[in-house]
Order: sequence, then structure tokens, then C-alpha cells
Amino acid sequence: MMKNLLLFSTLLVLLVTCKDNTEQETSTPEKTNAFAIVIHGGAGNITPENLSDEQQAEYKAKLTEAITIGYTVLKAGGSSLDAVEQTIHVLEDSPLFNAGKGAVFTNAETNELDASIMDGKTLNAGASAGTKTVKNPISLARAIMEKSPHVMLSGEGAERFAQEQNLELVSPDYFSTEKRLNSIKKIKEAEKKETTAFLLPKENDWKFGTVGCVALDKNGNIATGTSTGGMTNKRWGRIGDSPIIGAGTYANNTTCGVSSTGWGEFFIRAVVAHDISALMEYKGMSLKEAARKVIQEKIPKLGGDGGIVAIDHWGNIVMEFNTSGMFRASMDENGTLNVHMFKNQY
Repeated sequence: MMKNLLLFSTLLVLLVTCKDNTEQETSTPEKTNAFAIVIHGGAGNITPENLSDEQQAEYKAKLTEAITIGYTVLKAGGSSLDAVEQTIHVLEDSPLFNAGKGAVFTNAETNELDASIMDGKTLNAGASAGTKTVKNPISLARAIMEKSPHVMLSGEGAERFAQEQNLELVSPDYFSTEKRLNSIKKIKEAEKKETTAFLLPKENDWKFGTVGCVALDKNGNIATGTSTGGMTNKRWGRIGDSPIIGAGTYANNTTCGVSSTGWGEFFIRAVVAHDISALMEYKGMSLKEAARKVIQEKIPKLGGDGGIVAIDHWGNIVMEFNTSGMFRASMDENGTLNVHMFKNQY
């Protein structure tokens, strides 16, 4: 009798222990933030030596202005899509960044703009490539997502669609700035002295000024957007990673939202934004672990560089890059603002 009671007690303890362990493994982690937003304004050779105090103040002010717009939308209960679009408008309208006004020049001395946006709730997405007259390409990307059966439109077709949707169109010279024009002219002069017929900007001038935003709203929906003028001195209608869903932009409510900035050819090959999400979904990595593996290991092995900003479905914010700097800012649910440019700033 005692032997049977001992056996029963042992089984009972084992059952309770298993139940406790199961509950512990499957319990839902607490949210870090009920809502949050993060942005980037490009990664590259961004160091204190390359930016005067006045320039640093300019960038900080514009990043602060942009992210505050998005945060205000989220705090009022607005959607992550609205927050992303309105935030990127501010960055596209600023000549400081390689997106919208201030976009870099192609070899033909034109400005060709790319953008994309994605809804993490529905996995719907929209993108545009190679436009020359759409003032805010991020709004075109959203219109393509919501008002067309397609994901990506390019060139003249994308511009006709923008006109049909009553989006603001501008003269191509609206995007031109003296700084960017001088840059392409210097590169083309250097090309005449080189044996190669195609040069990228010198390392000291190299900066990926692409802009991007990821937002998590109070309803738990993630949205991501990215906008760029592409690569200085690009030819033949070159398109980078920014308008490519899964490379430059990705959002999925079950994992995270990611916006990329970097050498697009490598970010396309590595499918950077989706890879970070996949590492979370299939390998159980945290957002921080996944971003670090992709940006610090996978991309450098291919020969590329750049960075990402991201938010997971728990509200954790990550800003990962392998260059000397990245223009970036974040705000959590408490309104805590962080704006940084260089490495080792947190």
C-alpha cells in the first residue's frame, strides 16, 4: 500500500512539474512598448570629423521633427501606416537626405526615386521605382498598395498612376540641390581620368542617405516604409533594395518590421529585411540577435555594408549597422527620444 502511495505521489509531482514547465515555455512575454517608432536617415562614413557641429545640429533637429510627427500619430491612437507615411514625408521634403528633395543624381544628371511600404497586419505592400516627378514617393507606394492590384510600378507608368490618384507632382528640378549636383560633377570629372568607365563616390564621400521608418501602433500593427534617391552615378535605370519588399522593407505582425539602408546590391542578394524576420520566426531568435547576425555577419561576408532599423511585435526597438555611423532616432511609448549619428551612441 505504501509503495503504491509513493508511486502515485511521484507521478503527481512529475505531472505538476511538467505542467509548470509547459506554462512557462508557452506563456506570453510582456510587451516592452504598447507603441513605438524608429527611423533612419542613412548609414555610411558618418563621423564627427565629417560633420561640423552645425551640421550635426541640423540633422538632429530634422530627425527629431520627423519622428515626433509619427509619434504624435501613434500616441493619439492612429495607425502605424499613417505614422510611417507622415514621418517619411518630413524626411523626403528635407534636402539633408537622399530621398525626395536632395536625392542623389544619376550619371545622366537626373533624380530617380524609389520607395516602398508594407502593412504587417495584411502583408500587403506597395512600391515605386524610377520616378522623376512624384514629390513624395512614399505616398505613391502606399497608393499602389491600397488602390491597385499590383505591388510595384515603375517609371512613366508609376507617374501616370500617381497623377490618377491626385498625388502631388513637381518639376524634375524640384529634387535638385547644389550639393548633390556638385557631387555628380566631381565624380564624372574623375571618370575622365580613370581607365574605368564607371565610378562610385569616393569612400570619404560615401553615404547611404536612404530614409526609413518602422512603427508599431496601439492595435499591435506594424508598418514599415523606405524611400531613396538610390546610388550616386547610377546608370541604366539601376534600382536598389529600397523598393524591393523583403530586401529594403518588410513588416509582419507575427515577427517584426524592418527598414534597410546600405549598399543595395548586397541587401537584395541577402534579402535582408525578410531574413531578419525569418530568423525570428523559424529559429526563435530575438530581434536583436537576428539583426546582429544579418548586419554584422551575413552582409560583410558578401562584401556589403549598411544598417537597419526595426521594431518587433513586443515593441522592442533595434538600430543595427556595420558602418561608422547611421542617422537614427527612436521614441518609445513614454515619449523617450533618442537621436544619434555615430557609433557607440545609445
